[in-house]
Parts: sequence; structure tokens; C-alpha cells
Amino acid sequence: MLAQFSIVPLGAGVSVSEYVAKVIKIVDNSGIPYKLHAMGTILEGEWDEVMDLIKRCRDALMEEVERVVIDIKIDDRKGAKGRIEAKIKSVEEKLGKMVKK
Repeated sequence: MLAQFSIVPLGAGVSVSEYVAKVIKIVDNSGIPYKLHAMGTILEGEWDEVMDLIKRCRDALMEEVERVVIDIKIDDRKGAKGRIEAKIKSVEEKLGKMVKK
């Protein structure tokens, strides 16, 4: 399963990179494959491990702020692995060139 998520702490000011860094540290330490991008993070793994990781990220932020908004988008496909990179490669093959990253 691929899950793209973002967690936005409300009332934390204009810049939230400090909170993003805390979340990414948790994600990085989890061992779950991920890719950070400008608007969120993509995870790849089994349902329970991915959802548990998102919950741990949420719990960590809730220790510091009163409210968070979490956006989650899921692409669940049986038997598929390595899709974080494979989906991009598939598009690049069809374009005949690499896309900007």
C-alpha cells in the first residue's frame, strides 16, 4: 500500500518545518520506505504498519500542539512492491524522459 500523508499543526505559526522535521525523524526511524516531498510524505508498507506510523506521528505532535489536521490518501494494490519509485519510472518511460524531482 502507498499512503501519502501530511500533518499540519494548527496555531503553530507560519512555518511548520520544525514539526515536519519531528515527524520525518519518526518516519525515518521506523524503517518503512518513504519519500518526502514539498507537500507531504509518501509511505509504502502494509496497512497496519503504515497506519500505526501515521498515528505515532500524530501522537508526537499532539504532545506539543492542541490541534492537528491530517490528510491521508491511500493507493492499496495487492501484491505490488517498490511502487514509490516504480510509479514514477512508469510515467518516465511513457514520456521518454526523466521528470523533475
